[in-house]
Amino acid sequence: MLTRAQKALKRSFDLVLCLLLLPILIVPIILLIGCASWDTRQWGVFSQQRVGQYGRLFPIYKIRSLRGSQHALGQFAQYASPFGNWLRRHKLDEWPQLFNVLVGHMSFVGPRPDVTGFADALEGVDRVILEVKPGITGPATLKYANEDVVLRQQSDPELYNYEVIWPDKVEINKNYVQNWRFFVDLKYIIQSFQINL
Repeated sequence: MLTRAQKALKRSFDLVLCLLLLPILIVPIILLIGCASWDTRQWGVFSQQRVGQYGRLFPIYKIRSLRGSQHALGQFAQYASPFGNWLRRHKLDEWPQLFNVLVGHMSFVGPRPDVTGFADALEGVDRVILEVKPGITGPATLKYANEDVVLRQQSDPELYNYEVIWPDKVEINKNYVQNWRFFVDLKYIIQSFQINL
């Protein structure tokens, strides 16, 4: 588990990197939000409640990548347009999470924030994952960079996620928290940048 000094170092690094990146990325973020608004015919920022540090909920921000359509039977379906797929493939939809980092909801590196029913339901030693802020990237995020592709190949994607992927992510994230090192965070940030080019 991270000490108070390690958490302070991690937070300080997050703030410095965030303040360096925001002046560079703010205009591209605004342009992408505008393109997403036009592409989806909705406000280009998507927000959803996620489980954060200590199990507290917070609103995560993403650039909207899914369109919605109403079927004749009244059902609502969502699908990614070519532009939305491009955003998701290069993780550009995650850029607004810089603001989550800035206000302290998230870190650059950590376990990905889940919807309720996963991290908040952890028990025993597994709850050590909730001791750190969720991250934009991290070891489990990198391992499952193509998670959507893997799930589409399964006959029961929801069951496969619950029985295979989620338990593996828990073990990866536990190891990350229990053996945290500053330079390991740097390594994950560099790897994320390389695979998303």
